[in-house]
Amino acid sequence: MSPRILFSASEAKWHEYEGHLRHSLSAAGITAELSPDLGPPEEVDYVVYAPDSDVQDFTPFTRLKAVLSLWAGVEDVVGNTTLRVPLTRMVDSGLTEGMVEYATGHVLRHHLNIDHALAHQSGNWVRHVPPLARHRHVTVLGLGVLGAACARALAGLGFIVAGWSRTPRDVEGVTCLSGPEGLEQALARAEILVLLLPLTPGTDSLLNAAHLDQLPPGAVVINPGRGPLIDDEALLAALDRGDLGHATLDVFRTEPLPPEHPFWAHPKVTVTPHIASETRAETASEVIVENIRRCEAGLPLLHLVDRDLGY
Repeated sequence: MSPRILFSASEAKWHEYEGHLRHSLSAAGITAELSPDLGPPEEVDYVVYAPDSDVQDFTPFTRLKAVLSLWAGVEDVVGNTTLRVPLTRMVDSGLTEGMVEYATGHVLRHHLNIDHALAHQSGNWVRHVPPLARHRHVTVLGLGVLGAACARALAGLGFIVAGWSRTPRDVEGVTCLSGPEGLEQALARAEILVLLLPLTPGTDSLLNAAHLDQLPPGAVVINPGRGPLIDDEALLAALDRGDLGHATLDVFRTEPLPPEHPFWAHPKVTVTPHIASETRAETASEVIVENIRRCEAGLPLLHLVDRDLGY
């Protein structure tokens, strides 16, 4: 029997993904029914899923084999008690490449003090010579697929890179730290801090007032990970005191970021509108179809979410 695949995301996403999914299914030799409306849920084998979709109760999907998320973050669905089948998250090569480009671009921007050059085009010959990358300490919090890729890229540029994760990791060229003591060490050396942790109850507001105080004076924070990783009020207070040099933020607790939010007008904050990395339909479709192929063949799923860890 051909697998039946429900595409449970927005209409715009359906138009974006349909052609790529059908192409990937054909390339994999899979004959399947694919639609945003397959009729009775008890006849659905797979759900290609965005956590903001209309499907919030999985109980009627009695034949369901797996839920395949289009998002890298699964914090909005991992705790759903009606979801009792395997859940996978999106690990997409295009998403990884985009995140590496964003992180390295903004680390270099702050390392080279490009903002100062752009703000002082007045004819005054004021020289600010940056240190070499091999003299600059960068810390990446989170050493999953995205964090490890960014850490390796920054190390490849010559930066002194440390990475922290809740469980021990090993990334070539990176000083890998873990646990509470490791976090203190990672923060204390972070002239530039990049946040790429998943959002879990244990990481919500991880960068709070106490942890901000552990950063070196004038440190820069770059957050392309998850908005709630940061205590917004504590961050603004540290910027206002001069303890932090700058914050470049791509993700926020409320998105779009409200026009009245103080981040917009703060002279030491750069806001980018959640563009650090985007799932590309072409490459993401290949990931989705590969997991369907594996499941149909009785093979382990890729990027399976650990419900206890939350990612």
